[in-house]
Amino acid sequence: MTRTFNWRLVFKTMGILTTLEALFLLIPTFAAWWYHEADLGAWLISSIITWISSWWMLLAGRRAEKRVGEREGYVIVATVWIVYSLFGMLPFWLSGALPELVNAWFETMAGFTTTGATVIRDVTAMTHSILLWRALMQWIGGMGIIVLSVAILPMFGLGGMQLYSAEVTGVSYEKLSPRIADTAKHMWLTYIALTIIQTALLNLEGMTLFDSVCHSLSTISTGGFSTRNDSMIGDNAAIQWTTAVFMFLSGLNFTQLIYLFRGKPQRLIRDEETRWYACAVGVATLVLSTGLFIHYGIEHDVSKLVEMENFFATVERALRKGFFMVCSAMTSTGFAASDYMTWPNLLWVFVFFLMFTGASSGSTAGGIKWVRIAIFAKSAVAEIKRRIHPNAVIPVRFNGLTLREQTTSNVMAFMFFYIVIIVLAVLVFCASGVAFDEAIGTAVSAIGNVGVSIGQFGPSGTYADYPVVAKWTATLVMLIGRLEIFTVLLLFSKELWKK
Repeated sequence: MTRTFNWRLVFKTMGILTTLEALFLLIPTFAAWWYHEADLGAWLISSIITWISSWWMLLAGRRAEKRVGEREGYVIVATVWIVYSLFGMLPFWLSGALPELVNAWFETMAGFTTTGATVIRDVTAMTHSILLWRALMQWIGGMGIIVLSVAILPMFGLGGMQLYSAEVTGVSYEKLSPRIADTAKHMWLTYIALTIIQTALLNLEGMTLFDSVCHSLSTISTGGFSTRNDSMIGDNAAIQWTTAVFMFLSGLNFTQLIYLFRGKPQRLIRDEETRWYACAVGVATLVLSTGLFIHYGIEHDVSKLVEMENFFATVERALRKGFFMVCSAMTSTGFAASDYMTWPNLLWVFVFFLMFTGASSGSTAGGIKWVRIAIFAKSAVAEIKRRIHPNAVIPVRFNGLTLREQTTSNVMAFMFFYIVIIVLAVLVFCASGVAFDEAIGTAVSAIGNVGVSIGQFGPSGTYADYPVVAKWTATLVMLIGRLEIFTVLLLFSKELWKK
């Protein structure tokens, strides 16, 4: 026997969320008016269409039962990204910035999923309002549209627990307070505070206020959209160091980060996933920086490094570029402080493999996440020990607790589907005419929500010339990666639709 699906509640929730998007659309609309830009009309029309649609959905969901089950939760979470992208692409399309529908859809989905891949050849030719909307889309999608909504839905008499558990990434999630709405509010306040602090620092370090806002929105969300064609390659050392640090912070579990800001750093230090993530960043930075130091030394004559001033300058440059690219790749931000495709093959291949990892669960980053990598590694070691001692009971522990078999199975299943989706995406990309190595790079970049890839789709390239079929496929992979695979797959499970 199946329980009646609460469609009215889905429409009502989507109406509330779309109303929020209409409010967000007013921000770039104001920017278009402030800078006297020709696309103001496109922004006004887009805002009006979104407002009317949201009220139509609210009307369709009137008198909805206040009952949010697992099915409704997963449908809302999966659908909201599509609905937001449909309305979010209107300004690109109506203004003529991206007149082709597939390009407008690609750019918008890359924004809301914080993938950061772009089809815009010359970003500097875009208006202030378009550039601001690109960054704002990532900022909205970074913490998650649903996490924002559960802070507001209780005002309308709707619970948000099912939505929160379906949206928050990772193996498990943690509540900061008994009420889920309070947890979401704490996370968003931290999110906003980090954005404001970084904006102020970048502005003080020489970046214009507008660029500071856009880059901060893209950094904290680990999105990677920039207002310049060369990303952050041309910025000074202070700006690159600041951005790298904030990328690292954005890769931390936000609940643990909140405890740090509350004066309880021991919670962050004791968290095993945080230690795995921090150690991985440290080791990867050391390896990459060493490689870059050797590369820069060869490039600028090793004999000149004997001079102390040149030596320390080269060390600083190698550390800065290494730390920046490690944080960018591992947190799936996709910013670039150098065009790594000009580095020796071993170095850019190393950066490419970092894109698989991701950062911490409960962060804004994409990728596999270090909690899964840690559990996967521990399970592999435990299995080897069981082979040696077949009668021994060897549990897998994480954060001092013995993991249930269901948790380890979840990790294994996630890894399996992660690889399967990459393989399927590569097949489609290759069938569309994309070179094999670039197809692999794009598939890994899309499912990990990284944005930059390898080859011509590296830091200096765009997806403007990507085949149409491959673009549509890439947006689907971006969505699956952002929703951590299972949210999408569960919608096609018969068991979910049974009582």
